[in-house]
Amino acid sequence: MSEFFSFSLNCQFCQVWLLKFAYLTSLTFLQHIQSFVNYTWMMRYNTPVHESTNQLIWSFIVAVLSLGCWAGVVHSGSLPVTYGRKKALLFNNMVAVIAALLMVFSRTAKSFEMILLGRFLYGYNIGLGLSVHLMYLGESSPKKLRGFLTLTSSIFIGLGKVVGQIIGIKEIMGTDEMWPYLLGVSGIPAILQFVMLLFFPKAPRYLYIDKGDTERSKKALQWLWQEDNLKMELNDMQLERERSQGEKAKTVKDVLTSSCVRWQLLTLAIPCAGVQFCGINALYFYAFDIFRESGVPEDKMHYLAIGIGATELIAIMLCDLNSWIPYVNITLIFCVICIYGLGPSGVSMVLPADLFLQAWRPSAYVVSGTINWLGMFVVGMLFGYIVDGLGQFCFLIFVAYSLGSAAFVIYFVPETKGKTMIEIMEDFNRLNYKNRTADTENTDVALETKF
Repeated sequence: MSEFFSFSLNCQFCQVWLLKFAYLTSLTFLQHIQSFVNYTWMMRYNTPVHESTNQLIWSFIVAVLSLGCWAGVVHSGSLPVTYGRKKALLFNNMVAVIAALLMVFSRTAKSFEMILLGRFLYGYNIGLGLSVHLMYLGESSPKKLRGFLTLTSSIFIGLGKVVGQIIGIKEIMGTDEMWPYLLGVSGIPAILQFVMLLFFPKAPRYLYIDKGDTERSKKALQWLWQEDNLKMELNDMQLERERSQGEKAKTVKDVLTSSCVRWQLLTLAIPCAGVQFCGINALYFYAFDIFRESGVPEDKMHYLAIGIGATELIAIMLCDLNSWIPYVNITLIFCVICIYGLGPSGVSMVLPADLFLQAWRPSAYVVSGTINWLGMFVVGMLFGYIVDGLGQFCFLIFVAYSLGSAAFVIYFVPETKGKTMIEIMEDFNRLNYKNRTADTENTDVALETKF
């Protein structure tokens, strides 16, 4: 199981970058940043910043992360195709280091604009890194462990949130003196992953299918899996390479318009949208407002926020322990955090690697990432108005979406566990070509995927 430890450690360093997002929603950070903005405004214009201007700057600091994530996701379709998965990740680590330096020196430079730029670069780092990392992970894992290893991304995202909430309390780094260094902590795992990736091979499926380098692909598999009997995996890659021979990497337009991946797209989009529209980030965005309305003292709110993050982490980890756990979604529909951990959080990480062949996979990650990050932006911007309009019934919107998504998955999505990429594609072809004959389904796939 040495491949498990290698992948998991690498995954942990990648996903802990996200710990800053959880902390940025905290009340303490809001106070520090607004105070810093007012201080720099006074230094420049000899007058305090107007309250509405300060609030606008703070809102943009929060929202710019999602925009950066989207920009990173857009590039996740081209960079890993042009330069390879490994080089794209190495570049992405440097982006995180630059963002960390901007954060650390923002107070010294008396520039809140450096925080804005740093937040954007952190978002870019998350959007590009999460997509390419999952791509690398899915293309390097044995099929029996592919789902579990990609699920570790959700586990470490949950871990990152908990770590961010813990070190963000005032007893550790959530102070006026330490907040710039807290924002720069994400540079540390970026440096560590950069160094580790130098010793990792390129993704075996990328080497074999995209580059046709069978020898280096075999050596990469031997290094990663610590096995010599690789005949089945090499045969699977050879079959996929033959199916996609002469095909160029597909564009986002191809993914959105081609009938041969129609059901894969639906299976990708609905659960991925559920990451945002199950209501989990509405809870994170407005947790402190909810706590305040419930009468919780402000000095105790951070500790309750840690409990939210810990609940999510435990639920995600339970998802892989028993095969029946995900079905608890249906009966625990109102327990939003548990549903998030057991359902969309883990599943959305696995889907692009499982559902799409090599030529389609990069653009599929662009689609899933775009749905995720723009969904977060929409929820963050509109949920406050929904609360004003619906009051205590505001979460019924998320309940309705969760029920619809669950029904779709139960009735229409075939199982992918333990299957090769070709076997999964053939399962979906029965849906994509259900009005055609079996011969058409099996023989026209190669032609169909070329437009």
